[in-house]
Amino acid sequence: MNTTSSKRMSVFERYLTLWVALCIAAGTLIGSRWPGLAEFFDRFTVAQISLPVAILIWLMIYPMMLKVDFASIKRVGERKQGLVVTTVVNWLIKPFTMFGIAWLFFNIIFKDLITPDLAQQYLAGAVLLGAAPCTAMVFVWSYLADGDPAYTLVQVAVNDLIMLVAFVPIVSVLLGVSGVPVPWDTLALSVVLFVVVPLAAGWFTRRTLIKSHGERWFSETFVPRFGPVTIVALLATLVLIFIFQGETIVANPLHILLIAIPLSIQTFLIFGIAYGWSYWWRLEHPVAAPAGFIGASNFFELAVAVAIALYGLTSGAALATVVGVLVEVPLMLSLVWIAKRTRARVCARHECALPRVGAAVEPVVSGQEGD
Repeated sequence: MNTTSSKRMSVFERYLTLWVALCIAAGTLIGSRWPGLAEFFDRFTVAQISLPVAILIWLMIYPMMLKVDFASIKRVGERKQGLVVTTVVNWLIKPFTMFGIAWLFFNIIFKDLITPDLAQQYLAGAVLLGAAPCTAMVFVWSYLADGDPAYTLVQVAVNDLIMLVAFVPIVSVLLGVSGVPVPWDTLALSVVLFVVVPLAAGWFTRRTLIKSHGERWFSETFVPRFGPVTIVALLATLVLIFIFQGETIVANPLHILLIAIPLSIQTFLIFGIAYGWSYWWRLEHPVAAPAGFIGASNFFELAVAVAIALYGLTSGAALATVVGVLVEVPLMLSLVWIAKRTRARVCARHECALPRVGAAVEPVVSGQEGD
C-alpha cells in the first residue's frame, strides 16, 4: 500500500466512531423512508439468517481466518484458563445476570412505562439473548483487538458444543416454559457460513500462498491488505442491519431505548467479569480479549429465531432480540476500544507478543488518536 493510501486509511480508521454513527443514521433513514428496500433484502433470508449480512460477516471473518496457524491449535490445551473463563462466564453467569438485570428494569424501574405483559415479553427476549453466546461476530472483535485467532476459534467451537445441550434447559428454567424449539437449521447454517466456510477458505489461501511466496510475504504483504476489507464490511453490515429495522426504530423509539439500557449494562458487566478474571489470572491479552468478547456479544440469529417461534413475529420478545442486533456492533466496538486501551496493563502482568503485522487500528472516539 502506498504512502498516500496509508494516510487515507489511517484518517478513515481514526474516526471510525464517526463513520459508525453515520452508518447507523443512514441505515435507519433508508429503512424508514424506503421500507421496500428492506423487504427486498429480506427475500434472501434462510433459517432466520440474512444471506447479504452473512456475506458481509464472512468478509469480516476471512481476514482473521488467514491468521489461523493450525499447528498452534494443538497448543491451545497449554492455556486452559482461557477456556475456563469463557465457559464459566457464558454458561454459569451470563444467562442469570441477564435475567436479573432485565427483570429489575422491566418489572421495577420501567414499570410505569410499559405494561406487565410487555415487561414479561421483553424479559423473555433478553433471556434468549443471554443464553446464546456469540458464534460469528466474535471473530471480528477478536481480530480488531489483536486476539489470538487459533485460540478464538477453539473458544467459539467449545461454546457452540455447549450451546447444543445447555441452551434449552437454561431458557426453560429462566422463562418457565417447556418445549423450547431449537432451530437446528439456524444453528447448522450459522456454523457452516461463519466458521467452516471462512476457515476452509483461510486455510486454503494460507497454505497455497505460503507455499508459493513464503511465510514472510504472506504475513507482511498479503494479510495487511485485508484490514480495510474488514472495516468496510463492518460499516456496510451496520447500514444493512439498520435498513432492516428502520421502520421499527422510528415506530418504537422509546421502547427501543428502554430495551437497550439493560442489554447495554449486561454487555459491559459480562465483559468486565470475563476480562477482569482473565487479568487476575494473568492471561495474555490475545486470549483475555476474545474471552471477554464471546460472552459480551450474542448469537442473535438463534435468539431471534426462537423468540419468533415461541412468541410470534410481532411480539415484544422478538422486538427485544432485534434490539440486541441493533446495539451489538456499537457496544462491541467500544469494548474493542477498551481492550486495546488496556492491553499494556494486561501485558504488564504477562509476557505478551507484539501486535500482529497489519492489525486494524483500534476504534477511537471521534477526534482522538489511538495509542
